Amino acid sequence: MSGDPFRKSDSPFAPSLDASAEESVDGLIVGHRLMAAGEYELALKAYYRAASERGATVDVYSAIGSANLHLGRLGQAERNLRNAIDLDESFVPAWNNLGVVLMEKGEVAEASQTFQTAFALDSGRTDAIRENLRRALAMRDDPDYGSEHKEEEFSLVRRGGGVYLLLTVK
Repeated sequence: MSGDPFRKSDSPFAPSLDASAEESVDGLIVGHRLMAAGEYELALKAYYRAASERGATVDVYSAIGSANLHLGRLGQAERNLRNAIDLDESFVPAWNNLGVVLMEKGEVAEASQTFQTAFALDSGRTDAIRENLRRALAMRDDPDYGSEHKEEEFSLVRRGGGVYLLLTVK
């Protein structure tokens, strides 16, 4: 009679669910897919779910920061990306994406330094980071740089499963 769900128990608590019966898809994976589809608000919710399941990891903070950037919430994005860097100072995507936030806020000098850090940590392997650094340095050294060129778009970098993937800011 051990399989009877209506069996009375001495415990005052509800019976636990069998976690092995059905596993949910990782919130970070779901969030990354939603980001790629342009569903930033839904991605943010998936990232929050990932935070509740895994805790506040560097990947989670970085992902939440990137979603907030796409939603135009620059203050929240900056705070989340700085939290990610506080957890892991060598996390390249967070450094790069923080640089993108700072460029959006018009803080070109700090963004240039941030991109330099990302570039150094990455050893110059990622084209998007190299291009972001080039553009930021050009804008820092020539304040009129942006006025003679079309609006420059900086690239976000996302890490999923140890692989760098690019998301373009639209």
